[in-house]
Amino acid sequence: MATTSSAPGKLVSNVAIGIGVALASGFSYWYYLQWKKRNAVPEKWRRIGTLDQINIFPIKSCAPLKLDADTAVECDILGLRLHGCRDRALMLINDANEMITARVYPRLVLIATKLVAPQRLALTAPGMETIELDLASLKPEGIQLRTMVWSTPVNVRLVGEKYDKWLSKYLLEKESGIRLVHYPLEKPVKAINSRMLRQPFILKDDRGTFSDATSYMLMNLASIKELNTRIPRPVDPLQFRGSFHLKVDVDEPYAEDHWQWIKIGDEVIFRVVAPCTRCIFPNINVHTAMRDPDGEPLNTLKKYRLFKGYATPAIGIHLGLRAAGSIKKDAVD
Repeated sequence: MATTSSAPGKLVSNVAIGIGVALASGFSYWYYLQWKKRNAVPEKWRRIGTLDQINIFPIKSCAPLKLDADTAVECDILGLRLHGCRDRALMLINDANEMITARVYPRLVLIATKLVAPQRLALTAPGMETIELDLASLKPEGIQLRTMVWSTPVNVRLVGEKYDKWLSKYLLEKESGIRLVHYPLEKPVKAINSRMLRQPFILKDDRGTFSDATSYMLMNLASIKELNTRIPRPVDPLQFRGSFHLKVDVDEPYAEDHWQWIKIGDEVIFRVVAPCTRCIFPNINVHTAMRDPDGEPLNTLKKYRLFKGYATPAIGIHLGLRAAGSIKKDAVD
């Protein structure tokens, strides 16, 4: 669901200061009231569609978990969570402690993930034996490294050498060069992405784990359907890396540009905080890991989805969690 001393000179000086402080305090209180009003959760909601798919990406840039329709997923301050598996709480870095994504290594999208037990994550990739990770073993203690998620510094912990070797062999055909790290905290601590600082509704709690901007992002399937009429090779919605795929009751492409709040099911409420601006990632076919030869869909999006004040085109919306809870596929929005 969505919503639209007694010396005269000194005395004068003191009085002036008193008025200035009073005016400033009054303005601050007025500003606070306006902020509170704009951020008040709506009391009435309008149905817009159903949740067609929920995507948890255990490892940044890799494939999402495949969830059964009746699987309940938790929405909390750090993002989507299923049992011990949290969205984008794992990430790859190189020997220089620099973040690695599919933008440089497209074959990352072919690393599939599966929960074989509530605390056990299996990783598979073409030409590689399956390797399993005990999520319960990921502790806040351990070797700490400092890396960057784009321009934002974040402290991470190493997962283990055998995972480093597995990933290095797959991506580099070497024994080393890639390391797997995890987000060790139970709350978001990294700074708000510099591109998001001007957004009036974003909060510090919206920063998430290793996500680029916010913990949650929604894609309107009607928008992707319309985009696919403009390009020679249709794109899979997964190429946009959204947390949620929304199937609207009435096909209305880009209606999400005007939404302010989203409610999924009976509990979970999100504030729309920003449009999702796009880089080259959507040009990577999630089934083949090949970049589109014509730079699509990004080149087409540049022709009609550039918003004032943004350098790159937008499709999809960033969300900030305002009421936590659990959701399932086919929940009413």
